[in-house]
Amino acid sequence: MAATRALQLGSGRVRRQIYPMLPVLFLSHGSPMTAIMDSPARWFLEGLGGMLPRPEAILIASAHWEAEAPRVSAPAVNETIHDFYGFPAPLYELSYPAPPAPALAARAAGLLGAAVDTTRGLDHGAWMPLLLGWPDADIPVAQVSIQTTLGTKHHLDLGAALAPLRGEGVLIIGSGSFTHDLRRFRRGADIAAPETADVTAFSDWMDEKILAGDLDALADYRRLAPYAAEEHPTEEHLLPLHVALGAAGGGAKIERLHSSVEFGFLRMDAYRFG
Repeated sequence: MAATRALQLGSGRVRRQIYPMLPVLFLSHGSPMTAIMDSPARWFLEGLGGMLPRPEAILIASAHWEAEAPRVSAPAVNETIHDFYGFPAPLYELSYPAPPAPALAARAAGLLGAAVDTTRGLDHGAWMPLLLGWPDADIPVAQVSIQTTLGTKHHLDLGAALAPLRGEGVLIIGSGSFTHDLRRFRRGADIAAPETADVTAFSDWMDEKILAGDLDALADYRRLAPYAAEEHPTEEHLLPLHVALGAAGGGAKIERLHSSVEFGFLRMDAYRFG
């Protein structure tokens, strides 16, 4: 399926272009250390760009940009935000100078009835997976904020509102974490520690419902999924999945692209929709 749109979403120059219908992704970005340490999740992310058609622009909903209402980023320069502390010095030297996408931001803001933020750069939930998957940093990028207090159905609706962008050369990505109970993390922990039973039970339930396209169950995961509150003490790292599900819509082809666990509790699963 393809769509025609008289807009080049990266630079803002107007031209008529036919775009293929792009898939939607959910990625687990994990710890900032994923950018520099060897792990199955890093190896997967390094191959991600080669698995997909090259987009004209990327719109990414990151767990690390929370706002009371939807906002879309369109700064003059996409600054790399190092929104973490206590990590090795090489992480703070990384940068991802992808061009901003002002026309995409305006289009997305229009679809959402949202504000455009002209100061927000790229947090590590955005730049870290993009650095690995598209290391040339030559695809325009905008972020969209999440509203953690508004829950799953709001984010399904938010994603659905953004769905027309898929036919306009835009790759929509939700970047969060399949499980995210960081209370369990201890310095010096073994990244190869075996997965705990509660993480397996929650992840198996989620995977079954995702592959079945059961949006009603996924919207109510907090009540229905085993150990949901334990795996996500707060919801911000799972809500990007609901954005991706909403953007994909019902009936999309669904594929689990990757599954691995770090430290025994941090699942790094990734999905493609469409």
